[in-house]
Amino acid sequence: MRQGRLFAVQVALLVVASCTSIGPGSVRRDRVDYVGAVADSWKYQTLLNIVRLRYGDPPVFLDVSSLISSYALQTQVFVNGEVITDTTGSFVNPGASASYTDKPTISYAPLTGDKFAKALLHPLAPGTIFSLIQAGYPADFVLRVTVRAINGIYNRANEGGLVHPADPNFYPLLAAMRRIQLTGALGLRVEKQQGEEITLMSFPSHPTPEIQRDVQFLYDTLKLKPKSGEITLTFGATQRAPNDIAVLSRSMAEILIEIASGIEVPPQDVADGRTIGSFEVPQAAAPEDRPIVAIHSSANRPSAVYAAVQYHNTWYWIDDHDFAAKRAFTFLMLFFSLAETGAPGQVPILTIPAS
Repeated sequence: MRQGRLFAVQVALLVVASCTSIGPGSVRRDRVDYVGAVADSWKYQTLLNIVRLRYGDPPVFLDVSSLISSYALQTQVFVNGEVITDTTGSFVNPGASASYTDKPTISYAPLTGDKFAKALLHPLAPGTIFSLIQAGYPADFVLRVTVRAINGIYNRANEGGLVHPADPNFYPLLAAMRRIQLTGALGLRVEKQQGEEITLMSFPSHPTPEIQRDVQFLYDTLKLKPKSGEITLTFGATQRAPNDIAVLSRSMAEILIEIASGIEVPPQDVADGRTIGSFEVPQAAAPEDRPIVAIHSSANRPSAVYAAVQYHNTWYWIDDHDFAAKRAFTFLMLFFSLAETGAPGQVPILTIPAS
């Protein structure tokens, strides 16, 4: 009888040891945790580089090129005992031991080199900008951030601490484009002509009287004469043909500098000559006079933040209750992805033991 009980204890311990598995649970946990960590670090890195530009420091980007988690779970079960059949004495001494090892391997690659420099300095493609508009992103915001000029009509720009105001028709153009976009009839298609991809845009074919006024305003202001109802998007400062919209777009470096110019910096830093003052006013009545992204500063880290970084003993942050700033910052990171600035180095080949 006692031998039967001893055998049952051994079997139960072996069953418990053999049923232990960490693989399925780690996939569910790690995927969510790593996505959150990488997304947050991307926000902090972008915000820090914007602040660095405001103070004249060069931006530095580090890419997470690979994430590998290696786990090992080792268990050991033992039973020592003695059963004496001719007496009443017996003993059983069961025991178990386990060890757990978690060794994540994270590879970082600095974004450097000629490809990275060109991507950072190369203007965004007009087709990419208008594809965002067709996808539903607000035309007035997208064009305000990414465009320097449309058919020679210039946007507001901050160059070397000097603000160049926008041409009188620039913001009315953006507003008309937004109203046309809201009808859902703004068309965009890409076709190949002489081996090159050409982006063609079309406006509503049967617009309402209100939208017709906006379309006519665009035609008159941009000096457009559509060919077969379609307009060709090209890169440049001036129009080359009557059916062209010449878009002089900004590079990612220009966009970052524009956003950096609106940071709320400590007055003492301006007085000490460490940076220049802000020209944008967060509470301005006109949206174009407000910062593209409202970035605040304070000596202490605030509690409710969307993203916050410390630079030279000062905290710079985006308010978590400011949805407009958060949306604009998200757009910025999307633009950064579209610019294909990532040019990581060769990722090392790693051999991870399966345990």
